[in-house]
Formats: sequence, structure tokens, C-alpha cells
Amino acid sequence: MKFWMLFVLLTVLTWGAYVPTIHHGQVTIGKDAADKGPLRAFLFVGLAYFVVAGGILVGLLVAKLEPWSFRAEGVKFSFLAGILGAIGALGIVFAFKYGGLPSVVPPLVFAGAPIMSTIVVMLWHRPTKPINPMFFVGIVIAAIGTAMVLRYKPS
Repeated sequence: MKFWMLFVLLTVLTWGAYVPTIHHGQVTIGKDAADKGPLRAFLFVGLAYFVVAGGILVGLLVAKLEPWSFRAEGVKFSFLAGILGAIGALGIVFAFKYGGLPSVVPPLVFAGAPIMSTIVVMLWHRPTKPINPMFFVGIVIAAIGTAMVLRYKPS
């Protein structure tokens, strides 16, 4: 296994646990079961991002393991990525607020996101050859797989 794949596994495990965890946080954050707090829970997601990202970066900068230089284009796109990530997390919060379930929301999100990611990359880096029809077959298979996960999920 390549070293970078350990980080992919880390992300799969943490993002896979993220959706049910934020759901549990928003339904238990209030003073009783009727006092659900999707936006209060979202606030703590944002604070956690700040603490983890800020703490790790400051530690790396102080240890001189990461340079202090920042190019404007990288800052712009990194900030945009943060906005997209926050809006996506907010989308999950609102999906739960308006009736989505932890057994339904993640399969839809995690089947659709890789397809969207591939499309964005294709728009940035136009394919130089015609798109292989198997790409579209893969999208259909992802949709069928998601439908099967949702249809036959344990109750």
C-alpha cells in the first residue's frame, strides 16, 4: 500500500463517521429532545475546523516544517475550498433539519460528490481525448449502487 493511501483511509473513516456524528450532535445539543439545534451544532463544526487547522498549521510553522510563504492564487482557491466545504456541511445540517436521515443522507452525498469532483476537474483540465463511454456507465453504476444501498440498508 502506498503511504498516501493511509490518508485516504483516514478521510474515509472520519468523513464516513462525520454525517451520523453531526446528526447526533444536532439532535442532542438542546436542553431536551424537542430542542434540536442544527445551526448550533454547525457552529461547533466550524470551531473544530478552526482549532484543528489552526493548531496543526501553527505547530508546523513554529517547528519550521512548513514555510511561511503564501501565494495569492493558492490562498484564494484554498479559501474557496473552505467555503465550499462549509456550505456542503451546512447542506448536510439542513438535510437533517428538514427530515433527512443518517441512513439516507450519506449514501447520496458520498455517491454524488466523487462524480461532481470528477466533472469539476474535467472542466478545469479539459480532456484531450473523447470521454470513454465507460465513464458514463460508471456514473449509472454509482447511481444504481446508491439506490441499492438505500433500498436494502439494514433497518
